[in-house]
Amino acid sequence: MEWTDEGIVLAARRHGEGNAIVELLTRRRGRHLGMVRGGASRRQAPVLQPGNTVSATWRARLDEHMGNYAIEPLVVRSAILMRTPHAAFGFTHMAQLLHMLPERDPHEGLFVTLGAILDAFEDADAAGQLLARFELAMLSELGFGLELDACAATGGRNDLVYVSPRSGRAVSREAGSPYADRLFPLPAFLVGGAAPPDAGDVAAALRLTGHFLLTRALEPRGLGFSEARAAFLAAWERERPPAR
Repeated sequence: MEWTDEGIVLAARRHGEGNAIVELLTRRRGRHLGMVRGGASRRQAPVLQPGNTVSATWRARLDEHMGNYAIEPLVVRSAILMRTPHAAFGFTHMAQLLHMLPERDPHEGLFVTLGAILDAFEDADAAGQLLARFELAMLSELGFGLELDACAATGGRNDLVYVSPRSGRAVSREAGSPYADRLFPLPAFLVGGAAPPDAGDVAAALRLTGHFLLTRALEPRGLGFSEARAAFLAAWERERPPAR
């Protein structure tokens, strides 16, 4: 069996004398493992660094086998990601979230989203909102998408400024005002708002997505957030522009 696809390197580990086991998020075949012969060599190792986009040809006798990869670089961005603390920690966090997806289950939207995020992730001004968007997308891919297009109380689609921490549904200003201290604020940029978000909006978005990832996706699996998310937030707090 053989196929060729684009993939983003999520992880690589040495295998034997000079080979490597590589985990990719591929465009059409989801999260997929394979062995790269000579992957620990000086020529191949830089290509297999997390965050790079590669062209991967996979070969195996049977579909259920791990198989072997032949890999060529397409976008080499690992050095940029690793030299910036918030980008390094943020990518590690995103890669760990992707482990909740079943292996070989296609998620082309996430592949495209992750590639676009990594291309802009060095910029601290953009990184926080990009991570919030990724976490929102992960919730949808895992079947826990938030309903942010209509008010849970009235069904209206205007002036949506809150989210219920229980239902994950948007709430309008009028309906939610009496309970505002019990609701999450809904940052406008998560629902297509035109104004650029400030740091306070982004922090609110990350609290929102973090709550639902933890309560709906991680804790039911007996998991919690990795240290990488907290490290991303700490680095981003240091590097981001101040809230207006």
